[in-house]
Amino acid sequence: MITVTQSAATHIQNFLAKRGKGEGIRLGVKTSGCSGMAYTMEFVDEIQADDLVFEDLGVKIFIDPKSHVYLDGTVVDYTKEGLQEGFKFENPNVKESCGCGESFHV
Repeated sequence: MITVTQSAATHIQNFLAKRGKGEGIRLGVKTSGCSGMAYTMEFVDEIQADDLVFEDLGVKIFIDPKSHVYLDGTVVDYTKEGLQEGFKFENPNVKESCGCGESFHV
């Protein structure tokens, strides 16, 4: 299961409204960074046949089955800390992450 905070839901809904189209967002992982994996996030305009779909606070989240293994239980948040703002992932599967926070290892 994937969930979003109210802050993340509001930002995603605003982004989709500004675009004027989209089914929701797609979360995934890719091989990258110093710890091995990095998160990906993109808009979904076309649903794939093998997509897993989660809905929370009015936001649809699509995940491919391979990424779901690494993302199950993740909470997506949107935070603003000083000059930094953006999406933050609270992933219970992460064993360690790199110092810059851009990649993780499970």
